[in-house]
Amino acid sequence: MKISVITVTYNSGKTIASTMESVLSQTYKDIEYIIVDGNSDDDTMNIVKQYEPRFNGKMRYISEKDKGIYDAMNKGILISTGEVVGILNSDDFYTSGNVLEEVAKNISGVDAVYGDVHFVSSDNLGKCVRYYSSRIFRPWILRFGIMPAHPTFYCRRELYEKYGVYSLEYRIASDYDMMVRLFHKEKISYRYIPLDFVTMRMCGVSTRNTKNRLILTKEDVQACRKYGLRTNILFVSMKYFIKILELRF
Repeated sequence: MKISVITVTYNSGKTIASTMESVLSQTYKDIEYIIVDGNSDDDTMNIVKQYEPRFNGKMRYISEKDKGIYDAMNKGILISTGEVVGILNSDDFYTSGNVLEEVAKNISGVDAVYGDVHFVSSDNLGKCVRYYSSRIFRPWILRFGIMPAHPTFYCRRELYEKYGVYSLEYRIASDYDMMVRLFHKEKISYRYIPLDFVTMRMCGVSTRNTKNRLILTKEDVQACRKYGLRTNILFVSMKYFIKILELRF
């Protein structure tokens, strides 16, 4: 079973090497690695091309202007050929070498799998500052803005073919829209894997500042209402209290 891993890049020269190294370190070898670059003007693509021979024909890339990160993700999904598809962000890396092995093992009999992630500061990659566990996730909890950790979400490519790719009507919440669409509206089958999938640097767009958090909250409510899941801004804001509990000091 081939797994397609998609990495979206834009001026990711400082971090893309560690991302690619973590893909190369995976014990599961039946993979397809796709890099979708937004026409970077730094050394991102030079680094990608330097790494290309190490993938032995299992890596493809495109570099062109896009309409944002979700448009780039969609491009990757549409050209992927794996039975299973997942996203690995360009400033993240796999926490261990057996992540894709566990994905392949556990996705048998279900539509999707997901696990945990942990966050680190950019200047100390060995120190966990927040641990995000997807263990508590159930579809009904989406109304509180809580979803499986998106960087750990791997699903069968046929779901995208059947239910559509990421919506471009949002600035930040297209991944949340996807989760509500698949888990609530389409009621896909799933399995939680108790494994730390990904190490994430603390620099995400959705939490970069208060303005973005407000945009995200409003878009989360919009996504829920779009698919008939009753919620409101107060309910969705509950996720921020959960995030405080996840902090590590």
